[in-house]
Amino acid sequence: MRIHCLTHVPFEDAANIGEWTKLHGHSLTYTHLYLDESLPPPESFDMLAVMGGPMNVYEHDRYPWLVSEKDFIQQAIDAEKKIIGVCLGAQLIADVLGGEVFPNDHKEIGWHPIQLNPQAAQSKVFLMLPPEMMVFHWHGDTFSLPPGVIHLASSGVCENQAFQYGDHVLGLQFHLEYSAESLEKMLAHCGNELIDAPHIQTADEIRGGIPNLPTNTLWLRSLLDAFLAT
Repeated sequence: MRIHCLTHVPFEDAANIGEWTKLHGHSLTYTHLYLDESLPPPESFDMLAVMGGPMNVYEHDRYPWLVSEKDFIQQAIDAEKKIIGVCLGAQLIADVLGGEVFPNDHKEIGWHPIQLNPQAAQSKVFLMLPPEMMVFHWHGDTFSLPPGVIHLASSGVCENQAFQYGDHVLGLQFHLEYSAESLEKMLAHCGNELIDAPHIQTADEIRGGIPNLPTNTLWLRSLLDAFLAT
């Protein structure tokens, strides 16, 4: 399996998605969009992973590569490649599919639970996941659900936490892929966002949730295995 990863900043890479690719012997290649690297032809990969980043999907003036990235994601969807988007990646996919991305009422940063929706029973990818999951978040934007998707999960602060489009496109607003190193990178590069607010945890609280990571990694592996099997 040839997996290609789109990254938007140097401190948000494939993380444990990369470890999963090694575990299964898949190949993993990257396009670092922040370095203005060229996007590959769709026939050169089987699965696309679109990672997170601190920018907004509508900041075309500051990040002109967002326009070509969206076109690329649309081409991959049309070619029925397997596509998973995380955080910003999920927002980009939602935008491409016809949803609207906009600031959420509250930023959600830290360890917060999500709940699976009844529609998740329609998804073979989410069938093996528990009805409530403690997962990591770092986002200020949210999105409306695009036409034709299955709404999979919600949190108390953010209604649209996960969706599936057909059998080949999956969007996750939360981070199952993060490692302890990922958390430290986020604290180092985006720690100025940890203000006193109802749904924003402190750095100590975020580090206190590190024992959740092994379970999150198991959920990630189960989800990715099921996603490729559909």
